[in-house]
Amino acid sequence: MKTFKTAFLLTALTLLLLFIGEAFGGRGGMTIALVVAILMNGVAYFFSDKIALASAGAKPISREQSPRLYEVMERLAAKANLPMPKLYLIPQAAPNAFATGRNPSHASVAVTQGLMELMNDDELEGVIAHELSHVRNYDILTSSIAATLAGAITWVARMGFWFGGGDDREGGGLVALLMLIVAPFAAMLLQLGISRQREYQADASGARMVGHPYGLISALEKLGAYNQRIPMNISPSTSALCIVAPLAGGQMFSRLFSTHPPLADRIAALRSMTVTR
Repeated sequence: MKTFKTAFLLTALTLLLLFIGEAFGGRGGMTIALVVAILMNGVAYFFSDKIALASAGAKPISREQSPRLYEVMERLAAKANLPMPKLYLIPQAAPNAFATGRNPSHASVAVTQGLMELMNDDELEGVIAHELSHVRNYDILTSSIAATLAGAITWVARMGFWFGGGDDREGGGLVALLMLIVAPFAAMLLQLGISRQREYQADASGARMVGHPYGLISALEKLGAYNQRIPMNISPSTSALCIVAPLAGGQMFSRLFSTHPPLADRIAALRSMTVTR
């Protein structure tokens, strides 16, 4: 069901992009909008991992530097029948982690120094299983496509407003202005829906990979507490990839526009697995 919802939201993003292109430029505008989306997705497909790692200040980490991390990753990757991802360390105190890359053969997992210091072995295993689930589920590719579609919608709406909004159609200028505001907002909400669905799915897949949800539950509880107090220097686009939102607040407005579902809901879903599995 969650996979269906993600596919539905991606389709909605694509249709929204084509609708905006058609509204501003007819069939030609729709074609231009589609070309823009394809080009942006091409860039995201090949370079999104390098951009995300660089924006977080991630550095490659060797087995000698972190044998504990390698041991956990190798064991879980073998269990999930996945290639060993490249491992990176982010020299920041806020505990967090993210996976990136276009497919399992070109995947990378980055963890912060704070996460390695805070997590015990069971909690680290839960976090790594969550990130490997993103790799196995191709969530990193889905997120890149969603981000580029949302970016293309914003770009097409802006270009259409400046170059196509002042035509002679009745109310054309007002329609263009409304679309300039509403279209990027709608794209953002659809992108948030995709991000939230993939986190629930990765939590469940990660728990099944390990064999139980307890380590991940404990890890999420710690991550939620520490990330509300310790700032993390990371770009908004990369923070959407993290296992928990850096500096996630508890206010309703910020939760509404967060790329992550509320931690309490994620933990409750994991706890239900202890009863139903």
